Amino acid sequence: MRNRIEKFGLIGMGLIAGVALSLHFSASAEKEAAQPLPVEEMRAFADVFGRIKSDYVEPVSDKKLMTEAINGMLSGLDPHSAYLEGDAFKELQINTQGEFGGLGIEVGMEDGLVKVISPIEDTPAYHAGIKAGDLILKLDDTLVKGLTLNDAVKRMRGKPGSKITLTVIRKSEPKPFPVVITRAVIKTQSVKSKMIEPGYGFIRVTQFQEHTGENLAKAIDSLYKQNNGELHGLVLDLRNDPGGLLNGAVGVAAAFLPKDTLVVYTEGRTEDAKMNLTTAPENYLRGDKEDYLKNLPASVKNVPMVVLVNGGSASASEIVAGALQDHKRALIMGTQTFGKGSVQTILPLSNNSAIKLTTARYYTPNGRSIQAKGIVPDIVSEDPATAAQESAFRLREADLSHHLSNDKQPEDTAASKPAAPAKEAPKPKEGDAAKPEITEFGAKNDFQLNQAMSLLKGMHILQGKKP
Repeated sequence: MRNRIEKFGLIGMGLIAGVALSLHFSASAEKEAAQPLPVEEMRAFADVFGRIKSDYVEPVSDKKLMTEAINGMLSGLDPHSAYLEGDAFKELQINTQGEFGGLGIEVGMEDGLVKVISPIEDTPAYHAGIKAGDLILKLDDTLVKGLTLNDAVKRMRGKPGSKITLTVIRKSEPKPFPVVITRAVIKTQSVKSKMIEPGYGFIRVTQFQEHTGENLAKAIDSLYKQNNGELHGLVLDLRNDPGGLLNGAVGVAAAFLPKDTLVVYTEGRTEDAKMNLTTAPENYLRGDKEDYLKNLPASVKNVPMVVLVNGGSASASEIVAGALQDHKRALIMGTQTFGKGSVQTILPLSNNSAIKLTTARYYTPNGRSIQAKGIVPDIVSEDPATAAQESAFRLREADLSHHLSNDKQPEDTAASKPAAPAKEAPKPKEGDAAKPEITEFGAKNDFQLNQAMSLLKGMHILQGKKP
């Protein structure tokens, strides 16, 4: 089973600027018999190719034409399939250790512009005030229109300490504005934890990386030791977590679920694309590593839990939230998640390039497809002080062009869009457009965390125990 996991690519949300998600390779399996090429369509392709070669205003190389044709063929499928030439292919191998250079934003392409999916917490882009839903118009003096997403990602990378100016379009702003960001070597801490008060722990997962499961186990052990005994409640914070490695998601879910419990399954056209991943160690361990979950306190399997999610919770985050929700192991609180329910596989080609191809959909244990829908919380909770402003830039999978459909449930396009705010958020003062207030998850004034704490305390009282 472990080998089957390693055949799959990342469960992330597209390319990351400064955050190239980890890479897995897909070994060849039995494929469907090759279908004959469509003669009429191939003739039309050859005609267009010939006309460009003979009549275009400037000479164009065969390599460029073929590369752009491949790019168009893949980008027209869905927002996450892409052609990876040599350098772009190497870029996808950078993040397995959680350390990389760049800005710290996860991006996609929308109408020829780079669209921010999510800024990664504690990175230069995050601290510069880049927001989900922002459109990047220019990189320094270069217009993004005409660049591929791979080209844009390359330009956003650079030597740590060097600066880049992004020209940003934001719905709440009347005109584009510049944001100067200093590149850095980014070391993301994927798991953070603390005791909120005696008996109540808080764990935040910012991304699912190679060592996220191990770091989660250490965080749980530390909380129990700090509390000198059993916990009354635990908050798992997955807000703005864009996803990452599939085995990391299975490991996090396995920490809180019984042995051999189904976490997620995938369905696709090939046998490699069909997996049933349970909490068995072989489904979350890589290589011959020792099981990092085996010595956790037994009570972590039934400590009352609240999982916090929002529109920035995607992919691996949605796998964890969906599994804990389906097994009634935790209450999910927050707002509807992003809706990234597809699997991308990296398929190497013979010319030192590769394609990142969507090969499967994944499903929660109860058979729900998260694709273009997301996880709907058990309890909807949104900070009233920031709800109107956040609705202006909230972005979900269903908003992306050519997104894959949900095969289990017809899309309600109206429901996939955020409702119009009751009143317009106040305009920032001149000079403040690129420096909006940054909310720190887990702080004392974290509205949703305080709501989760109230719920856990109420549950503790209902169980007949002292608060």
